[in-house]
Amino acid sequence: MAKAADVIVQCLENEGVEYVFGIPGEENLDLLESLRKSKIKLVLTRHEQSAGFMAATYGRLTGKTGVSLSTLGPGATNLVTAGAYAYLGGMPMLMITGQKPIKKSKQGRFQIIDVCGMMAPITKYTHQFASADNIPSRMREAFRLAEEEKPGAVHLELPEDIAAEQTDSLPIPPSLHRRPLAEHKAVDAAVEKLQNARSPILVIGAGANRKMTAKVLKQLIDKTGIPFVTTQLGKGVVDERSPRFLGNAALSSGDFVHRAVEAADLIVNIGHDVIEKPPFFMVRGGTEVIHINFRSAEVDAVYFPQIEVIGDIANAVWQISEALSDTRHWDFTRLLTIRDANEAQIAEGADDDRFPVYPQRLVADIRRALPSEGIVALDNGIYKIWFARNYKAHKPNTVLLDNALATMGAGLPSAMASHLVYPDRPVIAVCGDGGFMMNSQELETAVRLNMHITVVILRDDGYGMIRWKQANMGFTDFGLDYGNPDFVKYAQAYGANGHRVEKAEGLMPLLEHCINTPGVHVIDCPVDYSENDRILNSELRERSLVV
Repeated sequence: MAKAADVIVQCLENEGVEYVFGIPGEENLDLLESLRKSKIKLVLTRHEQSAGFMAATYGRLTGKTGVSLSTLGPGATNLVTAGAYAYLGGMPMLMITGQKPIKKSKQGRFQIIDVCGMMAPITKYTHQFASADNIPSRMREAFRLAEEEKPGAVHLELPEDIAAEQTDSLPIPPSLHRRPLAEHKAVDAAVEKLQNARSPILVIGAGANRKMTAKVLKQLIDKTGIPFVTTQLGKGVVDERSPRFLGNAALSSGDFVHRAVEAADLIVNIGHDVIEKPPFFMVRGGTEVIHINFRSAEVDAVYFPQIEVIGDIANAVWQISEALSDTRHWDFTRLLTIRDANEAQIAEGADDDRFPVYPQRLVADIRRALPSEGIVALDNGIYKIWFARNYKAHKPNTVLLDNALATMGAGLPSAMASHLVYPDRPVIAVCGDGGFMMNSQELETAVRLNMHITVVILRDDGYGMIRWKQANMGFTDFGLDYGNPDFVKYAQAYGANGHRVEKAEGLMPLLEHCINTPGVHVIDCPVDYSENDRILNSELRERSLVV
């Protein structure tokens, strides 16, 4: 016989869990004691939301379920945003929340809400343990669902009295499983359609961001020379230094990338996920689409693919690549001309000396400072568009941006989790001043854990992306200004290293210093977003597009 809390930890160890991120409460004390005796490391954070973001990012980078822990009531409600972040973003994550005793509770409804009911819309699975005996089966099911395509968040509630129960149940080992393969007739139809195309294009989305899929996509592109674009969550699946990379769908419409897709006569849409803004709209009688994914297409007025290849994406792409024979009639002249125009525009401003720092210079300097395996963890703001468009990702999951929930506050926790997964890689968090302050208290966590990360705070003293939208929609500038602390002193107060950019050419040396000097570094970098209108405004884009 063993205590239920001990069995839960045994189940976590059985699943290969390395870390539990969170803040325990009194309802978790049995579980906390069981964790103390295990090999699993408890990462104590300063806010449950940050713990959830760290667990989700761990899942995103490893493919294994990240685990977060909170108490009941307000601790559980603080996990909701992170749960939605993982659920929409396809990140395997388990939330374990405590609860008052359910058999002989004497405390009324103090701090008690329906946590499972709250979690149901933002998780793949939620369950309250009512008996210690069913812990192994529910734990195994939670991990299976979290990691099964499409990955996402799951939730388990552990009442205090159940955690203390005795049971003789044992962990259930993970089963060997393989994803279904695409039916050969669908593959043959896709191959025939490609063979008859004149100027096909690949669109690589969120579902293609898997290690084996990245490998076979590179093989297909190398073999055929077919050009490709990526969505924001497909960024880096294939090395963007490739001469066949046309760009990232960072904007809603009208950019060079969208013109390239319009110029193609066949779109191969790989790993499309409706949580992202669509990289193209279909019209009746227009360009045909091949849909390759783990599951069938969600058809609507602007997406109704003619061919669907459903099954393991990597295997489907491999089958198609193997079957393609003579593609010498393919003509990508127009697509590559658009690529050249896009590359020229992206190069503009990379060495701009104006101060405050222009976004193009910021992105270029961070790209120059980081090696290929270096990780950029982006918070949410207008700069995310600049990084999606201008930053060349060399490897998968080296640009962590959120184009699903698109929440502020995730940048710093994501960088921290990246450091834990890849302690030998340089990691830079890029945060707006608004997003940074939403979870800035985690600087203490990073310092306490002796992390080596750099946080670049883009300071414009307001909610810049909303201000840009406000202006473009014809509204008066209102309600978006705030004050900031002295970020250098703020960092130092936590025991981190504070730095300030005082001229554009000073950014690069600071980045190099921080990357090469162990510790937590915070860089206060004033930014000028006035270029947004020139580069990102759709009307001006239309006029400037000369290809």
